[in-house]
Amino acid sequence: MITRSITGTLALLLALASQPASAGNLDLLLSSVFPDQQATYIGYESVEREDIPASSHIERKYLVVDFRFKSDPASDQLQASVHKVCMALLKDRELIQSLSDSGYDMVAVAFDRKSQYDCL
Repeated sequence: MITRSITGTLALLLALASQPASAGNLDLLLSSVFPDQQATYIGYESVEREDIPASSHIERKYLVVDFRFKSDPASDQLQASVHKVCMALLKDRELIQSLSDSGYDMVAVAFDRKSQYDCL
């Protein structure tokens, strides 16, 4: 039951990013996640996994939303920030539906160039 709910939620979330109107909504939503300027929203990137065959029933696309901290955060602050971004995305049901409809199956959050944290 939990897996089905998470999969459906993730599918829903991922569909919205590729539609032009939704892209603006995604930017607006993510720009407002850290109003205290703890982290700055940089943008998002659609990534297609080449290691999964196109004929596979598994979706090949995922979305990376990118933020930068002004200084390196403590481990607990990083975890809380990932949670904050993921929850902001998951609460926007229209965004989730649009992402899912567009074929996305995962969203990851990045705060630097070396690490990504999966929302689902």
